[in-house]
Amino acid sequence: MNPVDAITANLLSPAVLFFALGFLASVVKSDLKFPEPLYTALTIYLLVAIGFKGGVAISAAGLEAVWLPTLASMLLGALIPLWTWPILRYAGRLSGVDAAAIAAHYGSVSAVTFIAATNYLTAIGESFEEYAAAFLAVMESPAILVGVILGKMASQRNENDPSSSMKSAAHEALFGRSIVLLVGSLVVGALSGNAGMTKVEPFFVTLFQGVLALFLLDMGTVAGRRMEDLRRVGPFLVAFGIVMPVIHGFLGALVGSWSGLGVGGTTLLAVLAASASYIAAPAAIRTSLPDANPTLYLTSSLAITFPFNIALGIPICYEFALYTAG
Repeated sequence: MNPVDAITANLLSPAVLFFALGFLASVVKSDLKFPEPLYTALTIYLLVAIGFKGGVAISAAGLEAVWLPTLASMLLGALIPLWTWPILRYAGRLSGVDAAAIAAHYGSVSAVTFIAATNYLTAIGESFEEYAAAFLAVMESPAILVGVILGKMASQRNENDPSSSMKSAAHEALFGRSIVLLVGSLVVGALSGNAGMTKVEPFFVTLFQGVLALFLLDMGTVAGRRMEDLRRVGPFLVAFGIVMPVIHGFLGALVGSWSGLGVGGTTLLAVLAASASYIAAPAAIRTSLPDANPTLYLTSSLAITFPFNIALGIPICYEFALYTAG
């Protein structure tokens, strides 16, 4: 499949079209809005489903096939904030705290972008390592922790108990809802294996695409509402939110190929590297770096990078995976 056909297939997938519908509804000022309990329920379902399926795949593949790409992906997630922070701080002229908050979001990952990438690979007939969900689980926390440390180092504000603040940040990054659900369901899936999957397959597999479509419909409305903030974030952050995912996607493809993944698995790792968190990272940053401006880190990750990746970033990462595979 040539790149144009690949991009077209992605744009016409139900998940992306539902995202576009939600975005359009927000732009035209529709009153479409999901109740918060439904959003929470959809989030829990998606995180548990992807973690459980990844755990089952780990059980089938064995740890010897998983450990190297998993370790490499974790290191990549931890390193991304270290070079995005100076770019944001000096090229973007942001405050040290704001630069650290955004860097944490871009080092962390988006579970929904990962799921959209698996749908894309399935649609074009490209197989992938199911245990790639492990990469999603281990890339969430390291980047958040690094970003919080950078923010604390850059902050000039005197804190009464900085050690307590760091403990709070570590707890949120390691035991926040998304981390517990992803890692916990990954362990459950690995322990129960294919026998366990057989028992829950109608719920976690058959219903998955419909739940994802509903979730992306809601995310489209949220992203559409954030578009009004683009005037405030400025052209630099808009460019950053598009260019950095491409750079990180290529780095992820290099790491994936080096660690022995196939084209599909390399694509997924590239997509994770290119993505930006808007579930786990905002919760941790709001708690640990309260001086950071939410307009900056939420708008860049949710209104710029997320739509870009859903529409174009995933096919671009696939092309990177083909290139690095030779």
